Amino acid sequence: MAWTALDTKTSAKEYRTEVRAFIFDMDGVVIDSHPAHRKAWQQFLRTLGREVSSGELEFILDGRKRAEILRHFLGDLSEPEVFEYGKRKDEFFQSSSNEVKPFPGIIGFLNQLRSRGIAAAIATSAGKSRTESTLQRLQLRDCFKVVVTGSDVRRGKPDPAIYNLARRLLNVRANNVVAIEDAPSGIMAAKAANLRCIGIARARRAKVLAAAGADHVMRDFNGVSLDRLEELLA
Repeated sequence: MAWTALDTKTSAKEYRTEVRAFIFDMDGVVIDSHPAHRKAWQQFLRTLGREVSSGELEFILDGRKRAEILRHFLGDLSEPEVFEYGKRKDEFFQSSSNEVKPFPGIIGFLNQLRSRGIAAAIATSAGKSRTESTLQRLQLRDCFKVVVTGSDVRRGKPDPAIYNLARRLLNVRANNVVAIEDAPSGIMAAKAANLRCIGIARARRAKVLAAAGADHVMRDFNGVSLDRLEELLA
């Protein structure tokens, strides 16, 4: 089931079911970064006199662009303020970057895709600089044929723009793509782009992702078989 450019001789049934590419969110899917992000946002907001609870910090896990998160917590900021505060938050995150590791099982799953010739892409709300530096540091950049970031689109998730762009760059039809997401806004973006979508979640968040439209929800990639996933999504 090698990934190829579109073939007009392929049947309509094959277009509906064959998986030719996976598009992954990055934070919480490819990299286990949520604890580091929580810590960085809490430290950054504390410098501005804002104490936020664990419940309030759930907002940062919803796949939003950084500007949206900043305005959620700090109000109607100007673009220069967004830029400056964003830099300061990133400094806190960088101090914890060594805590960020590949998500459980992801390397084995990406190896499965590579062995089958199936393309992989990133579609993340994170900025270009952090995305590229993180993937390079973890030696994951070469696993992805396409990387699209929040810097590449005007509208963030749940708008489908980021998934539409990643799919076009992969040169595959929507019916042949599966997205993998860990946030409701990301799942809604993928579904709005007419993609099948797998959610990554533990415990109570599994129900949240299913309610957002995920076609299947799994805990992580440990022991996940590509053939089994295709059966579940068929």
